[in-house]
Amino acid sequence: MHRYAAALLPLCLPAGAGAIVTFAPGARTAWHTHPLGQTLIVTQGQGWVQHWQGPLQALAVGDVAWIPPGVKHWHGATATSAMQHVVIAEAQDGTAVSWLEQVTDDSYPR
Repeated sequence: MHRYAAALLPLCLPAGAGAIVTFAPGARTAWHTHPLGQTLIVTQGQGWVQHWQGPLQALAVGDVAWIPPGVKHWHGATATSAMQHVVIAEAQDGTAVSWLEQVTDDSYPR
């Protein structure tokens, strides 16, 4: 995870489809993978990202997180703060994401 000046972001990101995603406090994705990786750029609030069997990483405004191709992960807001991020991911053979199991309440940090 790295912090970059906003003016540098277009130079650092791969080409691909993007979206702005907002998570309410406590909301998160299911575990999932991306065939060509994913970039997250946090624009509001605080959140988390975690790779499978990896440490939980805090996200805050200005953070840029890169998830390598095929790495199982989840991301979302903290329990007490909403989070908004720009997400960029390319599709391979028409698929940009493979959804897996839910992140359980027991494993979600409170």
